[in-house]
Amino acid sequence: MMRRVIQLFMAGFLFLFGASSYSAAQTPALAQVDAEKLALGRKIYFDTHLSEPAGQSCASCHLPGAGFADPDAELPVSRGVNPQRFGNRNTPTAAYVAFNPVFHFDAEEGLYKGGFFHDGRAASLEEQAKGPFLNPVEMGNEDAEAVIAKIRQADYAMLFKKVYGADSLADAGLAYDHVGDAIASFERSEFFSPFSSKYDDYLRGAVALSAQEKRGLALFEDEKKGNCAACHPSQQSPDGAMPLFTDYSYDNIGVPKLKQSPFYSIDRRFNPEGDKVVDLGLGGVLNQPSEHGKFKVPTLRNIALTAPYMHNGSFTSLEDVVDFYNTRDTDDKWGEPEVVKNVNDEELGDLKLTKKDVQDLVAFLKTLSDRPKQ
Repeated sequence: MMRRVIQLFMAGFLFLFGASSYSAAQTPALAQVDAEKLALGRKIYFDTHLSEPAGQSCASCHLPGAGFADPDAELPVSRGVNPQRFGNRNTPTAAYVAFNPVFHFDAEEGLYKGGFFHDGRAASLEEQAKGPFLNPVEMGNEDAEAVIAKIRQADYAMLFKKVYGADSLADAGLAYDHVGDAIASFERSEFFSPFSSKYDDYLRGAVALSAQEKRGLALFEDEKKGNCAACHPSQQSPDGAMPLFTDYSYDNIGVPKLKQSPFYSIDRRFNPEGDKVVDLGLGGVLNQPSEHGKFKVPTLRNIALTAPYMHNGSFTSLEDVVDFYNTRDTDDKWGEPEVVKNVNDEELGDLKLTKKDVQDLVAFLKTLSDRPKQ
């Protein structure tokens, strides 16, 4: 496992620092990141001493070479620094988070959008960045003071004071806010948003898609077939901005409960309900039954690198995901949705795709992985 992590880490540096250029107009926030704050955010992001016990960093579950997701594809959900503790969800990618809007209700569409984590419980990227440090099944620190005490002893403590002020580490609460700000600044850099996939180069006119990839793209965008682009827009905007492959809305697509999730057997202090717990997603955060079972539509960028899939890691391959979208309502093998109410039964479930169609769609999805500049 460690060898795989190291290989993925190095691969991430190789392709992300050699990434194709992107439009500054598309990512104005990236161009405005202070260089020293970015450097500080990078150090905090990769620091494995900030967990309790030491050993886990932000990058442990958002590794560059794994599409900024958890490199351990063998587990459906992510393991914390304590090897006996697991979260209840699969780690979402941190790639392209610079474009994620703050959590809000879109009155025009009548939908909740944006926010961070699968359920939108963090309104901003800064708030999201602070969450894992204090989560008992993730990085395990007792409080903000425990995190800041470690940063005071870190080799980048002086850089922290240079960026935020000489007394910036004195008050743990304020310092912890600075930690979130620094990490968010790093996550808004080109390192996380290189726009270097084959599909990006195709949109730039630099490469051609294969015949199979073109068929997959056509299916992806066909409202009467895959209709994937309804929630995962695939076209450049009028100003030339590259597509982000998510509309940032929330949906209950009928994902079944993963009965073998290790989260169900962890210490009852962290999951009192055991295998009886039901993940309500956005509805649980808002306490709104009309939103029960809904999770944020993820970006499909780097999707081939970020297995397993769905919020609970139910599916191990892209083929399984597309097959689920295709036959959810016609094949009993999938089982009942974890949350039966609010299931989207209009845009998926019986797409009538052939095996060749499924293969073509998967071939297209693989063009969305960031790659080295040629």
